[in-house]
Amino acid sequence: MQYKFGGMTQKLIYWNIACFLISYVFFGLLRLVNIDVDFLQYVSLSSNPVDLLWKPWSIISYSFFHSDIFHIFFNLIILNFSSQLFLTFFNQKQLLGLYVLSAIFAGVVFVSSFYLMNIIAPIVGASAAIMAILVAVTAYSPLMNVRLLLIGNVKLWHITVVILIIDLLQIRMENSGGHIAHLAGAFFGFVFVKLLENGTDLSKIVSIIIDFFVNLFKKSPSKPLKTVHKNYKKPTEKPISRIVTKDKTQQQIDEILDKISRSGYDCLTKEEKEFLFKAGK
Repeated sequence: MQYKFGGMTQKLIYWNIACFLISYVFFGLLRLVNIDVDFLQYVSLSSNPVDLLWKPWSIISYSFFHSDIFHIFFNLIILNFSSQLFLTFFNQKQLLGLYVLSAIFAGVVFVSSFYLMNIIAPIVGASAAIMAILVAVTAYSPLMNVRLLLIGNVKLWHITVVILIIDLLQIRMENSGGHIAHLAGAFFGFVFVKLLENGTDLSKIVSIIIDFFVNLFKKSPSKPLKTVHKNYKKPTEKPISRIVTKDKTQQQIDEILDKISRSGYDCLTKEEKEFLFKAGK
């Protein structure tokens, strides 16, 4: 229920957790029986451009996998935090589009920079895409008040600047490729929201591609053959009603969703939850 009705933030979190369980837990258990498979090498993004020829999916898959439990834990905390703020101003499709496009852009910057420096190294992690989301919402509403535990109210731009400074200071230390990708993602997030303010929505690229593949594999419902009888009488024209009434079921769904957005899912009655569950089938 949480995955189905929770929105894109919950879906991104669950996708990251699922990928982590596959790569870290499942293949970790195989090592206990002496089956050693380095699964991350197939999904991580290598700075060697030649590797993209045999694993082109890595330009996006790297952003859903993590190296260890602490890596994914802190990333998902910031993902949840920044995505909830982002959805205050933008919609679900724009969140997914920004995540995917920023991951691709940061991956290209990482591969290009390390290739020029003649360094071969892989990266995994959603940090670049998360930084894009955080910077995007900060660029749109930098003075938003955010309440932090033990600190109190601070401006959103204060949090973002501190994180960016930490990345800049650590760019020459360990995991420099990751920090380059973070900064590239932050840059893309800034450009994304500025283009959006000017009427250019880059997320539509992702939406069009996803809709294409969904419709491609979606089976059209088969209809039984019907006997067609020709009618030579001139059909009588029916008056077109200009009053459009909203479907009662859809209206009730909209009212329940509005209630969820105001007070959360837990505020629904048992009857409303059952109705929403049946309507989602």
